[in-house]
Amino acid sequence: MRNPQTIAIGCDHAGYEYKEAIKGWLAEREFKVLDYGTHSPESVDYPDFVHPVAEKVESGDADLGIVICGSGNGVAMTANKHRGIRAAVAWKTELAALARQHNDANVLALPSRFVDQADALDMVRAFLEAEFEGGRHQGRVRKIAPAR
Repeated sequence: MRNPQTIAIGCDHAGYEYKEAIKGWLAEREFKVLDYGTHSPESVDYPDFVHPVAEKVESGDADLGIVICGSGNGVAMTANKHRGIRAAVAWKTELAALARQHNDANVLALPSRFVDQADALDMVRAFLEAEFEGGRHQGRVRKIAPAR
């Protein structure tokens, strides 16, 4: 992938510390980061911060998105309500890479309560470095969201 890229990021309170660490990691590597919050560890509702991330990826204003909550499920479900978004929950580096390679995922959903921060950063790296393989996977990805 070309560098620098624009990455949209959002989280709830459970993902706040991870979001901050990921933002720093991305900035060190010259990615442009669009941070949609939350901006503290105080309890919030994750859809308020995930919808803007999905909208930026959907519109092309961001190349990829990263969303974080305790389980990764709520943020993935929210992002996947947007047409053209393929958010994948990953808890291992290999899953983050395969989400891009086989499923053309454009949003990574991380479960902050189930992975440590170093592993989360490694998953972000794997997700950003991987590229969609196309080929036999292309038809499957096309079937995820049927044409209107």
